Amino acid sequence: MLASVDWGDVAYGALAFFLVVAGLAIAYGAFRLGGALGRASSLIEGTETELLPVISKLGGTLDRVNTQLDKVDVMTDSAVDAVSTVDVGVRRVTGAVTRPIQALAGLFTGARHASSAARSGASWRDAVRTGRAEAARREQDLAEELGRDDTS
Repeated sequence: MLASVDWGDVAYGALAFFLVVAGLAIAYGAFRLGGALGRASSLIEGTETELLPVISKLGGTLDRVNTQLDKVDVMTDSAVDAVSTVDVGVRRVTGAVTRPIQALAGLFTGARHASSAARSGASWRDAVRTGRAEAARREQDLAEELGRDDTS
């Protein structure tokens, strides 16, 4: 006897076939995912065993570098102090040399202008006044060129 098959039985058969294929696909995907997760786990464990000693060595290296940088900091502080001391000394020597040079330049300029005024027929008093004024002006000009007002 032949059983009659209707469309509902065909639909149930197709659904059963689909569910078996879907189950096999999910099982295959789970199997592949398990393999990938296993390899990832192995990679992470290998990285951990290889990377932790490197990180430890890097920490020691950074400590030694920081120690050396502290030493360099002390050296640069000493160098700055030395340069500052030299700068003060140079400024003192410059100040000690500059003032007499300003005075000599003023003296020679004043003498030149006074003698010029005397030769042009001015009185002795006017020639001296002109010489003093020109000497003071020359000292002021030198002080301005040197960047300070030291005419007293």
